[in-house]
Amino acid sequence: MKLLVSPINTVEARAALDGGADIIDVKNPKEGSLGANFPWMIRAVIEEIESKKPVSATIGDFNFKPGTASLAALGAAVSGADYIKIGLYDIQTVDQAEELLSKVVKSIKEYDPNKKAVVAAYADYTRINSISPMLLPEIGAKVGFDVVMIDTGIKDGRSTFEYMSEEELTKFVDDARELNLTTALAGTIKFEDIDALNRINPDIIGIRGVVCGGDRSSEIKKELVEEFIAQMNHS
Repeated sequence: MKLLVSPINTVEARAALDGGADIIDVKNPKEGSLGANFPWMIRAVIEEIESKKPVSATIGDFNFKPGTASLAALGAAVSGADYIKIGLYDIQTVDQAEELLSKVVKSIKEYDPNKKAVVAAYADYTRINSISPMLLPEIGAKVGFDVVMIDTGIKDGRSTFEYMSEEELTKFVDDARELNLTTALAGTIKFEDIDALNRINPDIIGIRGVVCGGDRSSEIKKELVEEFIAQMNHS
């Protein structure tokens, strides 16, 4: 499993890198679960970490706005992100998801076919009036995405594990792998979730709050990244 850590600036990016993160995920929590940061911040983070690790960039929690999402995705790609991540927020139907995502992946892959397109759905989907993440592997494979992810839409301290069982999360990972998709799990992950994550075995674990000392509005601490990785490797 790889560890994705989500900094908001270059100082946090350096802490995540020095702590051992595998993927540096630039986001802006002020704008939501997958809130978009600025193009210049993506570029600054890439420069700060000297391209030593892949950089991911979130483009937002999107309702049905294919044009807006496509422009945002291209912006992240042009800014240098290796992974471009969109969240399906308030997406009502599979048809809406497929139309939105097909346009987003086209905007990314036409610019650079080596960029990775990432789509997230939310464990708390009933709270945000969106589709179930269990539909994501089939949708992602159909439209040409590379990575499917489960996160939480509302960041109020409740984790993915409070909304979905270990069995459901394992099925999500297994279904995606059968379709040759990379899998990621996030959503207020805590140290006590590491054993279950090792059993589920997604390709990527995404974190922020747990390496900020439990408060995602605080600052990422290198030693907490190191501790999380140590527990991942020894649990």
